[in-house]
Amino acid sequence: MSILISILVFIAVILVLVLVHEAGHFFTAKHFGIRVDEFGFGFPPKIYGKKFGETEYSINALPIGGFVKIFGENPNEENTHGPDSARSFVNKPKWQQAIVLFAGIFSNFLLAWILLSFGFMSGLPTSVGSEPNGYKLKDVRLVIVTVSEKSPAEISGLKSGDKVISINSGTDSVVDINPDTLKAFVVAHPDKEIDIGYTRGKDKNIYIAKVTPKAEKVGDKPIIGVAMDQIGTAKLPIYQAFWEGLKLDWYVTEGTVVGLYTLISQGIQGKGSMEDVAGPVGMVKITGDAYKFGLAYLLSFAALISVNLAIINLLPFPALDGGRLLFVLIEKIKGSRINPKFANNANTIGFVILMILMLLITYHDVIKLF
Repeated sequence: MSILISILVFIAVILVLVLVHEAGHFFTAKHFGIRVDEFGFGFPPKIYGKKFGETEYSINALPIGGFVKIFGENPNEENTHGPDSARSFVNKPKWQQAIVLFAGIFSNFLLAWILLSFGFMSGLPTSVGSEPNGYKLKDVRLVIVTVSEKSPAEISGLKSGDKVISINSGTDSVVDINPDTLKAFVVAHPDKEIDIGYTRGKDKNIYIAKVTPKAEKVGDKPIIGVAMDQIGTAKLPIYQAFWEGLKLDWYVTEGTVVGLYTLISQGIQGKGSMEDVAGPVGMVKITGDAYKFGLAYLLSFAALISVNLAIINLLPFPALDGGRLLFVLIEKIKGSRINPKFANNANTIGFVILMILMLLITYHDVIKLF
């Protein structure tokens, strides 16, 4: 697949996720009578903008986010005491402010549920043992989940997502293909070439990877450097798809929270690694791979990103929805507003830090390409 298609698919996915997130803010703000000055996709500089009613809708040059400019979200003299101050976000009840801020986050959780549900309707790849109760997976295959760098598997050309069709070496072969039988076959054939037949993505052709198991250290068992799982297709009727989609949405959310907590805690302890983080460049590649494997994979990937976007926005960090929610909570507890200058400066600094972090991650993504 060309890099251009990967980029276009990535932009399309981000466009949907951002529009849904910002639409949550937009419609709840409108519902409470708050003035919305701009609805923008991407970050400035502005490419195009057109005003409908009181709101300008804009397309900006950097398609990695979006925003809704709500009147009074950043307090100043005009929106606090000006002629239209009654429609200002800052002058609305705290519960309305909280709903407007949380609406974008909720919208992403809701979108993930819908995407996963449609994934189940179209046929969602599901690990054996994780299938819905009473449902038998179809087209179960041994799938390579990850391939270690510089491993025999990577050298042979195997990639994550490849489906293993056959395993043999000389006259020896594996009949019942699963993770255990492949591991046993590898251990039984140290330093001997193994032919692994596989299919990739939508391509139905069978390819052969010639892999020679190697032990990493003297005395270790030989390995080929892959993690595997048995994955089949779960295609469900509409009513069951939505129920299983909701459960999977919860499991993905739970796993993402744990993963993010681990990443942050390891970073604080100095044990973190940039290898665990992907920016826009890395996301383009992952999106392209998901698109190549099929619609269900792309829907699952988009749902995962939607959940990640929701959880990251919940973090109590300035400029994020979670940071603004924290300010609303503090104001509710103390019974008075936080100094507008402090709040605005905190959000500006937070935004700058996030942009610097994004640039660093993007730089690391580019370095990994070479």
